[in-house]
Amino acid sequence: MIVNSILETIGRTPMLHISLRRGEVDLYIKLEMFNPTGSMKDRMALNMIESTHSEVAIGIVESSSGNTASSLAMISAVRRLEFTALMDSHASLDKILTVRAFGSHVQIVGNDDGALATDERDEQARRFAIQNCYYWTEQHNNPANAAGYAGLATELLDDLGPTITHFVSAIGTGGSLCGTARQLRMHVPGVQVIGVEPVGSIIFGGQGGHYHQSGTGTPQGANVGMVIDYDVIDWGRKVGDDEAFSTCHYLARRHGVLVGGSTGGAIYEALSLAREAPVSSRIVALACDSGTKYLDTIFNEEWLSKHNIRVIDVEAQFADLFAS
Repeated sequence: MIVNSILETIGRTPMLHISLRRGEVDLYIKLEMFNPTGSMKDRMALNMIESTHSEVAIGIVESSSGNTASSLAMISAVRRLEFTALMDSHASLDKILTVRAFGSHVQIVGNDDGALATDERDEQARRFAIQNCYYWTEQHNNPANAAGYAGLATELLDDLGPTITHFVSAIGTGGSLCGTARQLRMHVPGVQVIGVEPVGSIIFGGQGGHYHQSGTGTPQGANVGMVIDYDVIDWGRKVGDDEAFSTCHYLARRHGVLVGGSTGGAIYEALSLAREAPVSSRIVALACDSGTKYLDTIFNEEWLSKHNIRVIDVEAQFADLFAS
């Protein structure tokens, strides 16, 4: 395929099929790391920029843990826009370097303890936009975020039609989960939608706490964004770092697929769901981004040990599902 812009390669990502329970249940993993910057955020970042009136702003600013910033930086390079990302030490070094590689600017917010600083980032982004006449894309509250995933739903329907029974995804801003689910429901009214957040996130209630899964969840003290539409979510689930990262290791070593921690959490929940799902269920889960962004964390034994994260044997835990 010949393209005239890298932006034309956004979307039409493949799916990995895994047969479970001796063929009774099918799991399809939508491999969003095949987008240009290695994450599904390319979809919504392009839609947010195309939905703005760029003539009213000198540039763009966003508060991000990494993937949205990378996507906006890539698109800004193509569109000749100025972009500044407000990021914190929770973001991986690779994501920070990616933003800079595209010629955009990074300002680090908060301390260096690896904790999310979502509220502080957002407040600085708001002030930066006012002071510099920039447009703040404000992904947590921007309707163009969720609308940017309409194409993803279309792709799922093109490939599987109305046979999708369950849709599982990590939830952060809520754009990918709610935007995709809303479109799916128009064609598959009975599809069950499951949002997955880290243990320690407060989107579905519960006690807040520290977690290491990146680009997902909402930490204690931060506001849950307006993009999240609870009306399209049937179940909210929490998955701990141990289970999420262990699932990343399973997918890498069993299927040759490198995914990030939020995807590990979603796939872990999808496997748990598959145990009880009716015969002939077709479960679709989103692989939000590539594990190549986390080689120094999720796939680094020294880092895992430092943060007291235990890698469990996911294949043994779900042996009943994987039996041939």
